[in-house]
Amino acid sequence: MAAVVAAGVVVTGGGAAPATAGCRVACIASTWPPAGSLGRVSTAGRVQAGGAGLRYTWPGTYFEGRFRGTSVGLVLDDATNDYVVRVDGAVVATVVQPGRTTYWVRGLAGGEHTVRLAKRTESPWVAGEFGGLVGTVLAKPVARTRQIEFIGDSWTAGYGDMSVTRDCSSTGGIDRNTNADVSFGALTARGLDADYQINAWSGRGMVRNYNGQGTDDFRTWYDTDLQAAPGSGTWQVPPAWHPQVVVIGLGINDFSTGLNPGERWATADELAADFRAAYQGFVDKLRSRYGTSTAIVLTYPDLSYQTTALADAIQQIVRSRHEAGDARVSALYYDNTALGLDLLGCDWHPSQRDHQILAAALTQHLAGLSLTW
Repeated sequence: MAAVVAAGVVVTGGGAAPATAGCRVACIASTWPPAGSLGRVSTAGRVQAGGAGLRYTWPGTYFEGRFRGTSVGLVLDDATNDYVVRVDGAVVATVVQPGRTTYWVRGLAGGEHTVRLAKRTESPWVAGEFGGLVGTVLAKPVARTRQIEFIGDSWTAGYGDMSVTRDCSSTGGIDRNTNADVSFGALTARGLDADYQINAWSGRGMVRNYNGQGTDDFRTWYDTDLQAAPGSGTWQVPPAWHPQVVVIGLGINDFSTGLNPGERWATADELAADFRAAYQGFVDKLRSRYGTSTAIVLTYPDLSYQTTALADAIQQIVRSRHEAGDARVSALYYDNTALGLDLLGCDWHPSQRDHQILAAALTQHLAGLSLTW
């Protein structure tokens, strides 16, 4: 049974008990790991090293380590985010806003194990910190040769994907119902045994945020390590990070609402032209960063209830890339009706079932791209 830790208690099923040394599945203690602990942990996602741990904000960031024995401690300093803990691939706990603590998983079978800590939630303005593992920690896992980068908005972040009702205000709100670890990106990557990054920010668009809010856009923050959190800087691409696939899901926020008075586009056509130009520039950036061999997939859902501008723009971009000799750019249309999406996540977002469907569609699309893994 999975354990949920919140405010110093362990919750299993419907009951709660104090988080003491006697807890069997998982518990909280206040120890900090020995020096060098982080050197035995593999990291996937954008992080900033500093002080005693690694800081991060992007959803889905995860850490993996190996250990021997019946227990392992995970050192955290984060009063904002929620996490998933997996041991040997199976979910053993959900950790809710742990604060500064060492979270212990206990009662495991003896022998060698792999543990993964994954960030479920978004926190663009607040960084969490991971300090490493405590226990009989072994050499870090070997990095996977397959790598995928997912870029997008709330769909990519897994916004509200654990909810079974569109109004989740009475069932924990957005954060308690969001789990990037079971978003379509994470599901696709794990199914292909690939390491991955989820670089997503709900409400952000390529040139226009949801309902025209703010003067920034997704591109403003894409190159940062900690998004808008204090101390954020430019992310330095590690030499080992060279994804064979980049999946982009931007444009819903640009086009899902009509233009408001005072926005910088006088007409929808002007917005569409700006979107296409910015998207082309963004793909150029990715091409410069990762080279010509990386496959870039432009995804988009059905917005026909509002406009066909997003579909038209994506198709035009792919056509122009092909005409210019960039054949490794493709489009994937998520047809809500044909796929049977129920959009029962918070605020009409994809549900957990929907993310499984989206992952299957994306996996099928990737299978037809003749990827060189």
